[in-house]
Amino acid sequence: MNFVETRLAKLARNGDRAAFTELVELYKDKIFHLAYRMLNNKQEAQDAVQETFLRVYMNLHRYDDKQKLSTWIFRIGTNHCIDLLRKRKNRTYSLDAEIPDGEGNDFYSMLQSYEPTPENQVIVSETQMQIRRAIDSLSEKYKTVVILRYLHDMSLQEISEILDMPVTTVKTRVHRGRAYLKLKLEQEPDLQDA
Repeated sequence: MNFVETRLAKLARNGDRAAFTELVELYKDKIFHLAYRMLNNKQEAQDAVQETFLRVYMNLHRYDDKQKLSTWIFRIGTNHCIDLLRKRKNRTYSLDAEIPDGEGNDFYSMLQSYEPTPENQVIVSETQMQIRRAIDSLSEKYKTVVILRYLHDMSLQEISEILDMPVTTVKTRVHRGRAYLKLKLEQEPDLQDA
């Protein structure tokens, strides 16, 4: 148990805004990376960070000092991202429909370009992009555990606590997600030539 985390949580719970600001500073980048990996959208990830910390602030009275604060914050962020993914899956759009308050733009004009910028070409290698696409193609239940395990280097126990599921289930999902990724990456022609 991290003493500093526990102390900051107690101070924030008692209304110390500086302590809460310090908690946000400790975890905002980690939550952003989690949200960006799950949502694959920078703006949605930034919004998810804000919503996560709003929920943390509103629920500090529910935080149990016996558990790791980081696990509790990651659980809130992960659950929020999962909710957003579910809502996204249930939405249907007509690409020709005009966007409300979109100044005459339709959804076609809002589609993200997959053309890499010169900066991205330097920063992100082709292999990383292929791995990213493979992770993005995972179903929600496998994608979440793979991101937490391999991109955030969390233990199976930590993931179990964040997702509130048995360690055996987490282990199975990590194994199946990894097997799917391996199969998907073996099908990538550029990786076979390397």
